[in-house]
Amino acid sequence: MCLHFDVYLLLVWSSGNGDGFFSSAFQSTLYGNELHDLLVPEYVAYGAVITLKNHRGGGGLLHSHSHLYPEGEGTIQQQQITAYSHKDDNNKWIIKKAHAALNHSAPVEFVFNGDEIRLEHHGTHRNLHSHTDKAPMTKSHYQVSGYGQDGVGDTNDYWVVELENGQPGDKIKTVTSLLKLRHKNVGCYLHSHSTQLPKWGWEQLEVTCNPFNDLTNNVLWNVEGNVHTKLPNIEGDFFKPSFVSKFLESQVVMAESNNNMKPKEGEVTSKPWQWPINYQGQHFSGSSYRVYLLGNPVVFWGSGVLLIVYLIFFIIDLMLRQRGVEYSPFLKARVDRYLYAAGWMFVGWVLHYLPFYLMGRVLYFHHYFPALMFICMLSGITIEFLITLLTSYLKDGIFKSVLFHFTVGVIVSTIIGSFYLFMPLAYGMTGEKSNSPNSEMYGLKWLDTWDF
Repeated sequence: MCLHFDVYLLLVWSSGNGDGFFSSAFQSTLYGNELHDLLVPEYVAYGAVITLKNHRGGGGLLHSHSHLYPEGEGTIQQQQITAYSHKDDNNKWIIKKAHAALNHSAPVEFVFNGDEIRLEHHGTHRNLHSHTDKAPMTKSHYQVSGYGQDGVGDTNDYWVVELENGQPGDKIKTVTSLLKLRHKNVGCYLHSHSTQLPKWGWEQLEVTCNPFNDLTNNVLWNVEGNVHTKLPNIEGDFFKPSFVSKFLESQVVMAESNNNMKPKEGEVTSKPWQWPINYQGQHFSGSSYRVYLLGNPVVFWGSGVLLIVYLIFFIIDLMLRQRGVEYSPFLKARVDRYLYAAGWMFVGWVLHYLPFYLMGRVLYFHHYFPALMFICMLSGITIEFLITLLTSYLKDGIFKSVLFHFTVGVIVSTIIGSFYLFMPLAYGMTGEKSNSPNSEMYGLKWLDTWDF
């Protein structure tokens, strides 16, 4: 698996619009990214235009825009501060001293561990600000907002730089320095996590001021972008992470992104309990050719019945063995073979189906299809076992052979016939819906929850 992933990283080498989902160090390995091309100074100085990246897995960039927090959220109507995973001009901030105006003609002054700073949003010129009013989503935290006019605000705009594992007087480096921003007046720490804001916040990630000073990566940040006209760009590739760290980070980012997927407005979703019983389908197309994703009822319901047959047989067999009941050698061989093969298929179905009950992301009918493959194989194994078991009690001859092949033929014909009946759902329907006698699907809407 690791070799496969190493080859994948070698092939996927270029920068793209999803870079912001990954850490700054990971981005430094992507060709075309500013960190790969070493277009940033090594140290952070006052007057620089920077971007701040949250250090947790899948963390976003500190972001703001001209929209305000809405009324009725328990927050003050000031400018929204969020974390955003895509590269955007609204991620840019000007770093300034807390108690002095920015002087572009003065010599370069670096930012040190313990400095008091202000962060002015480059696009709206409002300062990063906090106070003791509650955050919009995480009520145990404080609100972070954009405040002031043209970079002029108040003392609630002051933040103290605390370098992780740093010493007093250490310079802040691009990418490699992990830092916390402590609010000067309140004492809380700038914090971001996976909680999404509602539509009024463009479903971006919430940024708060955490009063608990927890030591998680949610309160750790690093300077990612760094533009300063008076500082040279660095040379060397000391940002580059190891393969193991890239591998682990990719898994975290994929899991985080997957879990945060939300339904679009008006979109039909489904729940895991609906899938095995084929409760409802999903519209794939609403044009002249209507495509409706629905499971073959015979396959879905038949496999559900056979799953129950397997579970009943498994329980009966367990009880008989507990009581010391001995099978004949022939029957024991058949039963052991069936339970072994069907058991593995059952485990595969469980592993591919039950985890969806734990997921917070939006779910669709097609998520059941990997599990469906296992329950179909379990069904085939169960059918083969039942037919073989029942015909084994008959004497060898024409009748036994005819009965065996007739039973198999009925099963196969039923599956093929059901496919033929419901085929237009997948290949595209035209004309009226199934409730009309003129519809090609008339009489096939067996459940009221089906919509075709």
